[in-house]
Amino acid sequence: SITRVLLARRGRAVEGEAKRTKPIRVSMAWREQILKSLKKNSRLPYARYAQLATVREDGRPANRTIVYRGFLQDTSKLTFVTDRRSKKIGKLRANPSVELCWYFPQTREQYRIAGTMRVVKVDDEDEAMLRARGEAWKRMSDGARSQFAWPFPGIERGVDDSAFSPDPVTADLPPLEEFCLLVLDPERVDHLSLKSNERTVFSRSSEGEGEPTAWDRL
Repeated sequence: SITRVLLARRGRAVEGEAKRTKPIRVSMAWREQILKSLKKNSRLPYARYAQLATVREDGRPANRTIVYRGFLQDTSKLTFVTDRRSKKIGKLRANPSVELCWYFPQTREQYRIAGTMRVVKVDDEDEAMLRARGEAWKRMSDGARSQFAWPFPGIERGVDDSAFSPDPVTADLPPLEEFCLLVLDPERVDHLSLKSNERTVFSRSSEGEGEPTAWDRL
């Protein structure tokens, strides 16, 4: 279901309670909105950075910044990349539930995207996912790819930093084993426009089981 509300501005009282209406079936309208936000914020490289929250095994939250790498083809799934040696891999294996918080400074918009995260490794059994992993690898710069040839993340750096300056890893080389594709499958998207103080929430329809484009908006 979806709730659209006008929020109080600078502490002033809300002039009326939010109206709850019958859900409206939409076809990934929030996806198109994100693409518009990206275009309007294209001059800001950091507009592609978002904060990903996961849950530790002890139940405490963990948060870090990741880089948006595009939607998975024509679906509503968002992609990111990570190193298989990073701590987040273990957290996602134990609990794939995540929430992404993404702010666009130019347009003053915030998206909160909740769902589950899939980790696509070198030995994934899904051929389509492996192809997507390979395509993401090729789209990256040589410098970004080379980081996956660095020593184990988190180790103490010594006087000799040569291990952190490997030979360029070019696009014609196959993805290194350390390279993982992250695929976020959204279940709920909360869009807030701070300019208009309007909030729209999208929820994947329970009636649209198996239909990735079935979403509701109120």
